[in-house]
Amino acid sequence: MSMPTESREITFAQAINEAMHEEMDRDHSVIVMGEDVAAFGGVYKLTQGLLARFGPERVWDTPISEPSLVGLGVGAAVTGLRPIVEVMFGDFLGLAMDQIVNQAAKIHYMSGGELRVPLVIRTTMGAGKRAAAQHSQTLSAWLAHIPGLKVVVPSTPYDAKGLLKTAIRDNNPVIVFEDKMMYQKKGAVPDPADLYSIPFGVADIKRAGNDITLIATSSMIYVALDAATELAGQGIEAEVIDPRTLTPLDETTLVESVKKTSRCIVIDEGYQRFGVTAEIAAMIAEKAFHYLEAPVRRIGAMDVPLPFAPVLEDQTIPTSTNIMEVARELLGRQG
Repeated sequence: MSMPTESREITFAQAINEAMHEEMDRDHSVIVMGEDVAAFGGVYKLTQGLLARFGPERVWDTPISEPSLVGLGVGAAVTGLRPIVEVMFGDFLGLAMDQIVNQAAKIHYMSGGELRVPLVIRTTMGAGKRAAAQHSQTLSAWLAHIPGLKVVVPSTPYDAKGLLKTAIRDNNPVIVFEDKMMYQKKGAVPDPADLYSIPFGVADIKRAGNDITLIATSSMIYVALDAATELAGQGIEAEVIDPRTLTPLDETTLVESVKKTSRCIVIDEGYQRFGVTAEIAAMIAEKAFHYLEAPVRRIGAMDVPLPFAPVLEDQTIPTSTNIMEVARELLGRQG
């Protein structure tokens, strides 16, 4: 994807912080709330500097109560503000599901279009930090299942900033999942003078190829790209695509790639059963069936609670080796 020439290398975390600064400068109805987001600057320092720049009227520390802080965000959104609510760990979304699923997602419909909920919930996902079963899950499929919600899963600093800016401007509730393992990952992002944004529902082809399509989400993009590099050395050219948003989903780009390659693997760090990989694989099977030379394959997290022991946790997460093995199998090139 093309990018303006004036850019610099910043981290994923800095990109998110910049997006919030720019949108709060642009629109005084944008506020930030969450646990430790004000004076402490957030547990991952993503809200650092916001309190000093915008003051306590727009940057609020909340009690340790996800139902309360998300409910506060829903109410603020309905009454004219544009709240960005930080839920420290995506695992804690379960505590606020009534506010998200039965309130935020449905108010616009149940009010006959009279009310809207321009709410952004930023939260984390992903294993690998040895944080055990209650702080390591990838639960984006939960929210993508609910009509009325938009779900964003950025993989690069460029995408993280551009998609978050679009989320803040959207008049609907948007859930942004950030893989905490990527916060210090660097990438090219346009100069702040370039106030770019990225539209929802537009996938990004991270690497072109003709032999097999690898559809990967969030940090799994890097695993897929590593696999694609290794496969290229074996004469297999993989096309790697990042959907960037799960809802809306850019079905056209994904289907057209599979029509070209005739083979597809879908990779996501969420649990494999009833998850993101299942939905995308089903869509490909329906819309590209006559072009497929092999079944669509899925690679997700192992269907077990995330272990605390490093040697066990690492076994539950998809790897480039997993992808290469399946790709070779689909192409009939074993060993």
